[in-house]
Amino acid sequence: MKLNCLIVDDEPSSQSILKIFCEDVDFLNVIKICNNALEAMSILNSQNDIDLLFLDINMPKLSGLNFYKSLLNPPDVIFTTAYSEFALDGFEVNAIDYLLKPFSFERFLAAANKALNKKKSENNSDDTIIIKANKVLHQVHPDDILFVEAFGDYVKVHQKNTVITTNSTFTNILKILPKQFVRCHKSFAINLKKMNSLAGNVITIGDKTVPIGQTYKSDFLKSLN
Repeated sequence: MKLNCLIVDDEPSSQSILKIFCEDVDFLNVIKICNNALEAMSILNSQNDIDLLFLDINMPKLSGLNFYKSLLNPPDVIFTTAYSEFALDGFEVNAIDYLLKPFSFERFLAAANKALNKKKSENNSDDTIIIKANKVLHQVHPDDILFVEAFGDYVKVHQKNTVITTNSTFTNILKILPKQFVRCHKSFAINLKKMNSLAGNVITIGDKTVPIGQTYKSDFLKSLN
């Protein structure tokens, strides 16, 4: 298992250390190094496969802590900072760990292992489901599903790179999906873990958009809390 990571830090020296440390850990895959929270937000809004942030707290324009609090569906986070007084704030948002600069590779590795163990635990908590399509049985992990869509007499199960079309009913598909799937429209239910943003009546999941129906909007917004 690999964890896709973003390094978010405004100091080149800190970026360099984190990049070197990540390269020495075989389960960490650095997707991008961001100089500030706004760059990181752009990445998170454009792709939904980021598992972990190495996030500096004290940054210009928007602090790492306020940035993380603003995310609707945040990935796991390990805060990195030179200021110990921010530690309590970091743990209030359920951070995986808090690294006080300068930190050793051993301390970094301990934090990274915490993130890996949490991800493994989450993946093992949900069983795979079986979806029948064109007389073929597909074994699918719920975390790999972005959203499901009622499409006439069929249901489309949208994953990142594939779509499975089944003649099962929309209701039956929803019954076998875990609680992270929430109906947002008469024809759509989304995986809350994959949602990037919500603006007006449109949900963004990676490079796709899903509408919110007025009948479902109130309950959907409650599910976010």
